[in-house]
Formats: sequence, structure tokens, C-alpha cells
Amino acid sequence: MKIDGKLTCDVAIVGSGIAALAAALKLADDKKVIILTKEKAPATNSAMAQGGIAAVTDQSDSFASHIEDTLVAGAGLCHYEAVRNFIEQAPERIKDLINWGVQFDADSTREGGHSFRRVLHHEDQTGAEMHSKLFHAVLAHPNIEVLENHFAIDLLVNKKIDPTLMGPTSIVGLYVLDKVADTVKVIEAKSTILATGGAGKVYLYTSNWSGATGDGIAMAYRAGARISNLEFMQFHPTCLFHKDARNFLISEAVRGEGGELINSQGEAFMKKYHRLGSLAPRDIVARGIDAEMKRTAEPCVYLDITQQPKAFLQSHFPNIYTRCLEYGIDMSKQPIPVVPAAHYLCGGVVTDVAGQTDLVGLYAIGETACTGLHGANRLASNSLLECLAMAHNCAVHLKTNWQAITEQTVLSVQPLPWEQPEKTDSDEMVVISHMWEEIRRLMWNYVGIVRSTKRLERAQKRLVNIKSEVKEYYSNMKVHSDILELRNIVIVAKLTVECALRRHESRGIHYSLDYPTSPLDMSRIKEMQGSDTII
Repeated sequence: MKIDGKLTCDVAIVGSGIAALAAALKLADDKKVIILTKEKAPATNSAMAQGGIAAVTDQSDSFASHIEDTLVAGAGLCHYEAVRNFIEQAPERIKDLINWGVQFDADSTREGGHSFRRVLHHEDQTGAEMHSKLFHAVLAHPNIEVLENHFAIDLLVNKKIDPTLMGPTSIVGLYVLDKVADTVKVIEAKSTILATGGAGKVYLYTSNWSGATGDGIAMAYRAGARISNLEFMQFHPTCLFHKDARNFLISEAVRGEGGELINSQGEAFMKKYHRLGSLAPRDIVARGIDAEMKRTAEPCVYLDITQQPKAFLQSHFPNIYTRCLEYGIDMSKQPIPVVPAAHYLCGGVVTDVAGQTDLVGLYAIGETACTGLHGANRLASNSLLECLAMAHNCAVHLKTNWQAITEQTVLSVQPLPWEQPEKTDSDEMVVISHMWEEIRRLMWNYVGIVRSTKRLERAQKRLVNIKSEVKEYYSNMKVHSDILELRNIVIVAKLTVECALRRHESRGIHYSLDYPTSPLDMSRIKEMQGSDTII
């Protein structure tokens, strides 16, 4: 795949989560595929997924019920055809996983917002099980090359390389930082898939891995693709509250098996906020916890599942049980202290169900994409399904339209080698770290679970200045992964604020004090109409 000092391939996939691996396996029988991951696998969000994957597998359940639950959780903003497409192919995608060697427990579980027990899982480490089996299959495939410690910098846009070109804008590859060799490579690709996951690290407190910095969204935006609905960052209601555990998630499946949210007085409080109590949709549970913490002036609430036998907890939640014990918490005897944290981004790069963006040859799949599946709030465990369904749709679309796509992603002029300053001022790296923390704290305080126009405007003003400062550092310092991540999170943060300011209502995850609404009639929410915020 190496020609004249460059790397070439049919398909370049940025990211190494489940969406990326599934797409590679679906394409590699007749395509040369390169997977780029900025650290070593399995450093991804999807490998950390605990709960499971939602799919109709029981005769008592139905596609119609799963669709309905998704539309209700999405607060009237879901795109129906995307919802139908993904949910109706779920059983086939489960077969794919089983064929790749993934093992599921015999019993399915129920999570918040679901009407039935339809969440397939592998203990409380479903993502790890799926990722390990798919990654093993990827490494064994002769047509797939995995480049670890390779950080994608920017997409190669045909009209930027050759300004004389007419016709559609297309993506013909990308610049990539080889972190080990400390060099920048050019990768030419006939098609590029962004599968870089979400952007939880834009916030101070998050369940995400350290590299979830919105890289694919920022790259697509710089190349000219549309971005949508970034105001809908879902805050997971239950992350472990402990000084030594900043991002350990307590799966929603714990509540699905009877876990009850209580305050410091031992009172169950979620029925005050929703008829489903602790199993309400995530946005409502997160706001309920936030309101209870503010009402009681307590730093956290508690998740009580002590009514379940110890053996049950150890068999169903072995990872959570063990990790809690490491922090001195025996969940069979005492409630688990929890707080909300930034978890899942429902917006992203505007695509169709196959991951097509506005730019020829560029696709975005998984959490990087905004298809309309999630609307204003994601239904629990629909995310892994989206990864697999989009990977499948994307592969089918690429194979079906390969000739037409490749005719528009051929370069007549070669991209220039990367030019950059040769040195980095080590003293200035301290400032880079400071700006990173400032952005994350600003987003947590001003663009968090509950927002106001005044807070958003303050955040916007500061982010304009920070973006200018980051641009100066990026332009005058040798390329470095910390600077690249900072460059990306400031773009995603600024776009998030812009999206939030454009939404003059409270809907789903986005709740504004300036546009308060009464609790929505949940029997009618799927019929409500709303519009996406597109930048």
C-alpha cells in the first residue's frame, strides 16, 4: 500500500471502534483498507460500553414497539426512516456479531425507556467482548492494515489541492501524524470513513475515554461538511462519584435490574419527575438528579440495588461489582454514589443512513454521524446498533456506487508534503494544557445539563478568543497530538454553543431556563415536529 513515500488504499477508516471495525470487515473482501487509530487499540468508547445492544429478539416484542420507544426518547426530533432502517435490520446485525465470534448471555435485560427486555449483553462488558472479537478478525484479514498511534490531522480536499477543478467537492485522503516516528504522512484514499466516536472530553466530567475529542466532526467541518444538533450531548445519569474515579460508568442495566435512585436521606425521588421513575429516559433522569442535588445541596445521589443477592450482582455486573469494591463500595450492602456526566453525542456530521456526507468520497458513521436516529435524546443501547447498521449500510453503498465515487476522487495534482515549524516551545505546552482545562470547565458550567441564553453567550465570547489563541499555537508550533486535540475540541465546543443558541426551546437533552416547558405528554411526543440545527 506504500507508493513513492505515500500510503494509498481504497478505503481509509479513521477510528478503531466497533463502527470502524465492522465497516472494515464488510469492505475488505475486495477493497484495500487502512484503519487509523490515534492510540493503541482498544482505546475507544465502544470498547467501554457496558450495557449492551438493543435488538428485537423475543416474540413478545416487536419492531413497532422498539421504534415507538426510540421516537419517544428522541422527543419528536427523530428521522423516522433512519429509526426504521436501523431497528428492522438489528436481528441481522446480531447474526453478524455471532458470526464474528461474539458471545451474548442467555438472558436479555431492560434499560431506561424500553418497553421490553430487548438489550443483549455480555455480562457488563458487552463493548469489550464485541471489540475484542471484531479486532481479532480485523488483524487476521489480509486486506486490512491497522496503523496505531496515527492521528488524522486534516482531510485532503480536491479543490484545495487543485483550485482549478470544477464540479463537486470530494475528499481524496488525509494528512496523518505518525506519533511514533514524529512525521506527517499523506494517505491517498478513494473513499474515507470517519468513525472517530463522540466528543465527551469537551466536558470536564465525562464517561468517555481520554481521546473522545470530536476529531472527525472537527475535520469534516473544516473540509466543508455540515454539522447538526451538537447541543444534544447526552449526560449519562449514573457515573461513579469518587475522587479516584473520574469516568467509570454505572450501567443503566443496574436500574433495569431493579436499582433505585435515592437521595442522601434514602428517599426514592425519580417518581416526582417521571412516571417511569428510575427507568425514565436518560435526559429526564439526568435532570432529575441535577435538580435533587441542587435541592439538597448534596454532591451526589445514590443508586441502591442492595435488594438483589450478592451472587446475582457478581454474575450480572462482575466488572462494576469489582471496580466498586476497589473504591471501598460493596454494592450488595450499600448504595453506589453517582452523578451525571457527559456521555453520548446525538448530533454530529450530517449524513444519510449509509453515512454519506455532503462531500463525495467522505462518510461518517457511528457517534460521529448525525442520521436522525437519536433525535433529541438517545434511547439506551441504540448506539452499538447504530454502529453496526451504519457500517453495513456504508459498505453496501460504497460497493454499489464504487465506480461513480472513484471517478470523482482521482487526483490530477499530487498533494503537497506537510509543512510545519520544526520546533516546539516546551514552556508553551503548559498553556496548551491550561486552555484544554478552561474549555472543559467552561462547557461544564455554561453548557451543561441546564442552560441559559446568558451562560451560552458568555461561553461563546470566550470560545471565540480561545479559538484564535489555539490557531496561533497550531500555526507556529510543530504539530503535536495535544495541540491537534485542543484544536478539535475548541471547534466542537464553539459549534455546540452555536447550535444551543439557535434552539429556542427546551427539547430532549437540551434544557434552557429561558424556554421552560411543562412535562411533555409522552403518548404524543413522537408526533411532535421539530427542526434540526444545522451549521
